[in-house]
Amino acid sequence: MENVTTVNEFLLLGLTSVQELQPFFFVIFLIIYLINLIGNGVILMIVILEPKLHSPMYFFLENLSCLDICYSSVTPPKVLINLLSTRRTISFLGCIAQLHFFHFLGSTEAILLAIMAFDRFVATCSPLRYIVIMNPQVCILLAVAAWVTSFFYAMMHSAMTANLKFCDFHKLSHFFCDVKPLLELACSNTLLNQWLVSVVTGSISMGAFFLTLLSYFYIIGFLLFKNKSCRILHKALSTCASHFMVVSFFYGPVGFTYIRPTSATSVTQDRMVAIIYSAVTPVLNRMIYTLRNKEVMLALKKIFGRKLFKNCQQLHCD
Repeated sequence: MENVTTVNEFLLLGLTSVQELQPFFFVIFLIIYLINLIGNGVILMIVILEPKLHSPMYFFLENLSCLDICYSSVTPPKVLINLLSTRRTISFLGCIAQLHFFHFLGSTEAILLAIMAFDRFVATCSPLRYIVIMNPQVCILLAVAAWVTSFFYAMMHSAMTANLKFCDFHKLSHFFCDVKPLLELACSNTLLNQWLVSVVTGSISMGAFFLTLLSYFYIIGFLLFKNKSCRILHKALSTCASHFMVVSFFYGPVGFTYIRPTSATSVTQDRMVAIIYSAVTPVLNRMIYTLRNKEVMLALKKIFGRKLFKNCQQLHCD
């Protein structure tokens, strides 16, 4: 029978055991992390400062930017520290906290992406009623519902995982604390935990994915049969395609990781797939939802152009 002990810390095995590759991973994760922080910070500033962007669509984009700043700060900082350290440990409470915030913010992002797709559906299919349907009260209610629902969902995972009994072997085959790698180390019965991961997490992620997909299908169908303008149809198809790419990069790896049953071979695959939805997707969010958005780019030029003009004036005066 395996020894059950009180766990004080876990050893994170990290991204790779090859020492020569660790500087490469450090540079990549540092660049991605800085892009996320700076990019999302700039978007937040633009939406707040530009009155023309005070609309439901940009209210949700503001939420997404704030979310991505938090989400991208859950795992990369610890990964960066561990890549420079010889002892890659994390405390038990730190591990449970990381698990909680990872699922809390990840679930919120999934629901927010579905809400943003619904917002575009209403704006395209019911433009005259858009302001009435997506009024400020409804927008705030939808955003609060996304954050609160996700918080309690994540609390379920963190509480259930914290109550497990762990064996002497505390090596976690991942670069951050997640439910499935922790279940591999548990000595107690984990059937309920595995069911919650597969069914509840799968239902939330895939439910949000299908709602997002349904919204975009309705948009495309509406424009194909109701709108004869090729320009508007081309623009809508281009927007839907790019948004669907972000959605696929987020929901695809999540579904691959959490819907499959826990197995000895899945942990290594999950480690690499997790990089996509924990680090890459927030960068794609910025590129798709902002850099391809003309209103955001105009606001960006307006705000920073004004500041550059003022700086040039001050230099000439000096």
